[in-house]
Amino acid sequence: MPKTLTQTQLLRELDQVVVGELDRHEKVAKEWFPHEYVPWSEGRSFGGLMGGEEWSESDSEISDVARSALIVNLLTEDNLPSYHHEIAMTFGRDDAWGEWVHRWTAEEGRHAIAMRDYMLVKRMVDPVALERFRMRHMSEGYTLAHSGELMESLAYVSFQELATRVSHRNTGKFTNDPQCEALLTRIAADENLHMIFYRNLMNAALQISPDQAMVAILNVVKNFEMPGTGIPGFQRKAVEMAVEGIYDLRQHKDEVLAPVLRFWKVFELEGLSEEGEAARTELAEFMDALEKQALRFEDKRDMLRARMAPR
Repeated sequence: MPKTLTQTQLLRELDQVVVGELDRHEKVAKEWFPHEYVPWSEGRSFGGLMGGEEWSESDSEISDVARSALIVNLLTEDNLPSYHHEIAMTFGRDDAWGEWVHRWTAEEGRHAIAMRDYMLVKRMVDPVALERFRMRHMSEGYTLAHSGELMESLAYVSFQELATRVSHRNTGKFTNDPQCEALLTRIAADENLHMIFYRNLMNAALQISPDQAMVAILNVVKNFEMPGTGIPGFQRKAVEMAVEGIYDLRQHKDEVLAPVLRFWKVFELEGLSEEGEAARTELAEFMDALEKQALRFEDKRDMLRARMAPR
């Protein structure tokens, strides 16, 4: 039976990988400035202390679903303090691990700043409702389902960063606002680089302790939830986004799970123990079941669209 490495042993084994990945990330990451993506001259005061105009849905031409998607994406980014706490507790704040935690947090911090400024300047959302959502969501905090488990945490953020990239990119397109799309494309580029960092770390972990890593990957894939799950009204908003193709089961399987699993070569890995093979078999069965679920959802969506199409 292969030996299970402790958290401390895993952190030590991956130390030099983190050093290398941090160096690579710093070379490819591009500096950008949130204020450059916001059309400040289009803004005007809201009601309240400044005596401006109260917000109205007619202020913006975006659809209700586009507005919901923007709110979900923004509130997800807002919970950064909780995310920082979770990864700092798991990775630590020493040496290259700590340097990455702070670098990641600094880069992620731009996202909510830029999105909120843009959405308010363009009057895309009710600022009062948005602030109430933010307060409620952040007051509940966030605890990673795999908190403290290094392998599972690495697997989770590998998928989650890519999922967030897909959601941002598709939301930007769905707004039919070229400037908004440009901003969310820029944010998605950050998410992609973060995904690569975590994905490469998890790939190294697979080489160090393949059975342990395979079990971790299975657990994450089976129980995956986006960090915005706790947002008020999230389930309804998620369904709306899925129906419109912003983020649905097909994208989750084909654009998030499958490419990362392919990169890790989980179905080609040799030398697994009985436990590792059992986890891989269950993973393959889960992916097959997910394909069937995606097909059923697409059939239902097609039927719904056909009923709603003008005659």
